[in-house]
Amino acid sequence: MIQKLITLFTCFALAIAFADTHRITLFQTSEINGKQLSPGEYKLELKDSKVILSKGKESVEADVKVETSDQKFSATSVRYSNGDGKYKIQEIRLGGTKTKLVFAN
Repeated sequence: MIQKLITLFTCFALAIAFADTHRITLFQTSEINGKQLSPGEYKLELKDSKVILSKGKESVEADVKVETSDQKFSATSVRYSNGDGKYKIQEIRLGGTKTKLVFAN
């Protein structure tokens, strides 16, 4: 019984370690791939060169270029371009990592 629990715990810990999931907060209506995202907290999943942002039933998938910075980012930040009165996400810098996600607009 204890061996099964240890095995289960180990599998669970490995699944968490390999999941590349983060949380980001959008403070304004934002656009990715032509889709409008309302303000709020989103789950960000990174899979190879694709990112999925989801909040409840709302979700969008986009291609990204994953870049590595020289230093860790102290906090997660979202950088925008502002054209046609819309805030299009250009990049997301993931706090606590050296990872920068650059979106093709």
